[in-house]
Amino acid sequence: MDNIETLNKLLKNELSATETYQQALDKLGEDAELGESEYLVPIYESHYENHEDAVSSLQALISRLGGTPCEDTGAWGTWAKIVQGGANMLGKTAALKALQTGEKSGAEDYEEALQDADLSSDVRSVIETKLLPAQQTHIRTLDRLLEGAVD
Repeated sequence: MDNIETLNKLLKNELSATETYQQALDKLGEDAELGESEYLVPIYESHYENHEDAVSSLQALISRLGGTPCEDTGAWGTWAKIVQGGANMLGKTAALKALQTGEKSGAEDYEEALQDADLSSDVRSVIETKLLPAQQTHIRTLDRLLEGAVD
């Protein structure tokens, strides 16, 4: 897989994450049933913003390499929205687990990209120093929230 193709795959994941977190934020805003909104909204917002930053970084890398950044999430993004929508209806624990699953999948994709011997050093550096650490932080945060989650 070439660098642009790899980066566009990662970009689709990040676009999907921003849509999924936005869906979760919308649900928190309209539904006090998810509870602890004053505590959870800042977490969702910070994760959303981190994913927005990742989108910008990936788009810049793709453009710098002469590629065209993808603009949609494709089938995976559609599936993620359906899963998150169902999870939001089932309560806080299901919503958090859906987000956690997406974050873990994204981290695995970053780790897989790092295994590519043809990955350029500047792309590798951005993944290692910015994108993957942010993803791992999101997973740890969701792990902590799930430990205390009660529907």
